[in-house]
Amino acid sequence: MTVAQIHQRPFGELLRRWREHRRLSQLDLSNRAEISTRHISFLETGRSTPSRDMVLHLSEHLDLPLRERNHLLLAAGYAPVYAESPLGSPGMAAVCEAIRRLLSAHDPYPAVVVDRAWDLVDANEGIALLAEGVDSDLMGNVLRASLHPEGLAPHILNLGEWRAHLLGRLRRQITHTADPRLTELYAELRGYPCDQPEPEVELPGPGDILVPLRVRRAGRELSFFSIVATFGTPLDITVSELAIESFYPADAATAAFLRDTSS
Repeated sequence: MTVAQIHQRPFGELLRRWREHRRLSQLDLSNRAEISTRHISFLETGRSTPSRDMVLHLSEHLDLPLRERNHLLLAAGYAPVYAESPLGSPGMAAVCEAIRRLLSAHDPYPAVVVDRAWDLVDANEGIALLAEGVDSDLMGNVLRASLHPEGLAPHILNLGEWRAHLLGRLRRQITHTADPRLTELYAELRGYPCDQPEPEVELPGPGDILVPLRVRRAGRELSFFSIVATFGTPLDITVSELAIESFYPADAATAAFLRDTSS
């Protein structure tokens, strides 16, 4: 569904779509939002018109992303509340500085910043270790760069496990956002070849406490785990959709290799 199609849909239809997407009955939502089931029904059928505060109230209890809260406001006839500022705008200077500090401080370990669609926003110098040999046309999107046969995939020793992990994260993101672009990306990634079994459930191997990324680089096996960070109190759509993924050595040999190559 395009943004234009979303805006053309009446508020009640969008509210019902999100309620059903969250697998909530009208009673469930009325209990969460502490309003009557009758009022929920009237809002969905168009018999009642919501106030601006009611739209925001229901958006909060449906756990909608900021972008979708704006869509719901527009459908109800109100102006959007949440701005979507370009990263290069003056008001985003503090955010960009914080991101750069985090990325630089993380060197020589790899780190990337991605947006809602997993498009690459920024990266530190350490990412060169993982990006070496990856088709430059793929580097615009981190998931494509990771799983495409002309990307990092041929160098991932546990490709089936890592692929299942990434696709699982993407599925959960689709569930939360209902973003059709992500659904298309998921279908594309599922079509990439993989000659290893993909576990349906992530289970630890011997000694594993996290899903590792095991890659062959510089003639040796390197192992990483990642931490994903987001901004804790976003009020801007752009900020709310940014994620910083930082990779750390998962074993002493990888840590020693990175120390030696950076000295």
